[in-house]
Amino acid sequence: MKRYFLGAAVCVLGAAQAATAMAADERPSGNAVQELVVTAQRREQAANDIGISLSVVSPVDLRQEGVTNINQIENLTPSLQIEPAFGGGTPQYRLRGVGFSDYASNNTPTVGVYVNEVAFPVPVMTQGLVYDIARVEVLRGPQGTLYGRNTTGGAINFITNKPTKNFAAGVLGEYSRFDHFYGEGYVSGPVVGDTLLARLSVATEQGGAYQHRRSTGESLGDADRLAGRFLLTYKPSDSFDALFDVHAARDKSEATGLYLFRGFTTRSGAGVFVPADTDRFATDWKIAPTLARDSGLSLNAKPGVDNETWGTSLNASWDFSPAMKLTNIVSYDQLIRRQYGDWDATQSIEADTFFGSKVYVISDELRLSYDEGPLHWIAGVYYSKQGLKERYYSNFDDIYGTYGRVNYQQEVKSISAFGQAEYELTDQWKVIGGLRYEKETRHLNGFGTAFGGATALPPTDVSTKMTPLTGKVEVDFKPVEGTLLYGSISKGAKSGGFTTYNTGDSSAIQPFKPETLWAYEVGAKTDILPTLQLNASAYYYDYKNQQVLSAVFTTAGRIVGRFANAPKSEIWGGELEATFHPTPELTITQRLGYSRGKYVEFQELDTGASRVAGAAIYVDRAGQKIPFPDWSYSGSASYVWDVGQHDVTTSMNYTYRDKVINFLGPRYAVPHAWIFNGDITVTPHEGHWAASVFARNLFNEKYDLTRNFFTSADIAQPGRPREVGVRLSYEY
Repeated sequence: MKRYFLGAAVCVLGAAQAATAMAADERPSGNAVQELVVTAQRREQAANDIGISLSVVSPVDLRQEGVTNINQIENLTPSLQIEPAFGGGTPQYRLRGVGFSDYASNNTPTVGVYVNEVAFPVPVMTQGLVYDIARVEVLRGPQGTLYGRNTTGGAINFITNKPTKNFAAGVLGEYSRFDHFYGEGYVSGPVVGDTLLARLSVATEQGGAYQHRRSTGESLGDADRLAGRFLLTYKPSDSFDALFDVHAARDKSEATGLYLFRGFTTRSGAGVFVPADTDRFATDWKIAPTLARDSGLSLNAKPGVDNETWGTSLNASWDFSPAMKLTNIVSYDQLIRRQYGDWDATQSIEADTFFGSKVYVISDELRLSYDEGPLHWIAGVYYSKQGLKERYYSNFDDIYGTYGRVNYQQEVKSISAFGQAEYELTDQWKVIGGLRYEKETRHLNGFGTAFGGATALPPTDVSTKMTPLTGKVEVDFKPVEGTLLYGSISKGAKSGGFTTYNTGDSSAIQPFKPETLWAYEVGAKTDILPTLQLNASAYYYDYKNQQVLSAVFTTAGRIVGRFANAPKSEIWGGELEATFHPTPELTITQRLGYSRGKYVEFQELDTGASRVAGAAIYVDRAGQKIPFPDWSYSGSASYVWDVGQHDVTTSMNYTYRDKVINFLGPRYAVPHAWIFNGDITVTPHEGHWAASVFARNLFNEKYDLTRNFFTSADIAQPGRPREVGVRLSYEY
């Protein structure tokens, strides 16, 4: 415990992010719902003036929910699920049911992630700390006519706080159960007048282990994360400005362990029986000498990561005239990943894995925009290059008597031209249209596998490419002030790729096709009353070549796991979001999402029947439900009490996690759960500090984040139990 209090002291003495969320300048003014300004369309607009289904997450929301990484954003926006594959590593994003379930590093997601307009197209690179955030914008539906990347599901945009013209500094630290400490902060201000401004922000997360080793009681799950970002803005004149960003992070955290929800006998029935865990926070692990030697880990290593990231970007804009602007964003990001996982959650060596990866992404986006009178348009080109060098080792000594080594490199190049224009026909009617053309090539080089030291597949090269033409058409109508009705048709695309798991057959690494999605959407954004904002949307998705994890029957008569394409499927649903401010003191929010999908045309390999027949036997999946949760629901309520010279804010937020149907079958479905969080915050009317007492998972709900199996064990990752703590912040 001592080291975490020392960490808190260091954070306080340094400069850290303030979270005086309800400080004097942020307390409600009257009853009106405050207008949210976003940059979802690459310029500042009120969120309710945009004909896109989007959610905005504030810094206050992040703190109350205890968000420290992107995965937890799913609790604050409808129709979004982010599943941690096997308890960690590569996140699996799904928005409105559009997702991609892959624990490898090499394939692109269906949901784009951006930080300060820079894309992170490799999912494992998005797992850093979330800190010093001004807001998060979650856009649902295909994106591509305004963004550097093309996506079928949507986009998550993180916008960080920028340097300030006046000196400012702040600190936030929170300490809770399980010796869990989180701290973040900033120092910001002018370097040379108003011309050169700087901001330095830092964050750390330590401790928090809530699991224990089944055999010894040893803890597992302590966080050990440190991150920092330095921003520099340069504005020598009214016509030029630039933002320089340098960021780095280090993560030496232990893994979130897995527990056994069904007992099993190790060594394919020849070993010991390990009963199912009655304590969902029990787990176990053991690393074999061969895996320890190859990965550079010690024989007493715990499952976890040893990752390093750093990157930089330059965003420069020139105003040629009051209406015309040229913007160029160039960036470089790199990740070095070392991750050890025990996916059988026992001391038997049946599903132990190690990822050793080096990833880099270079990108350059050049765009020209026009904004004057009734016409607004943007046109640009985007180029990116990705490099990945990966070692993936799997130890199956005690179940298959072998040890698999996979080595490969991948190179991805993408260049695209995109544009969107909108024209205000009248004060009530607006039309919007956009197009995107893209050429992407993906090369898997030197993919080779070995089992037990013997070559199973010699280094093999395969390639794939896509050249989709995508775009959107939208019509907006404002019948009265404060109400927007919109309808749109858009098309998005996601690149094909490769299945990079253990295999001795070249058929398994043959590329799967790109997928495309036509989205039809209608929606309404209304300020029914100054105190009530209500937004609704409904959609239908026509999905072509949806990428799903399946299997193939090879020419050598083997069944090999591989991603396949479902020729046709469909998804439909909608969202409802409401903000109600009946009095200056009371704020209520509600978020509801529903999604449902089915395969329309999909002949999938029946692995059991094919194994018995010794030939490929297919089963018709037409009409079968696509496995993802139907409902998402969350909300919050807060009330500000004026007590003498202080405000006392009481708040409660809650999330309903619907049952998650798994493509592996009903055994692996994740049951539904309710999670409640609450806090009480005290802030002075005239002052700069805030103090909070909070509880997360207030009613100690027992729930899982994922369920799966790799070779033998049925495992699940438990959600965090109840956590009570205190939070202090100060802003100067």
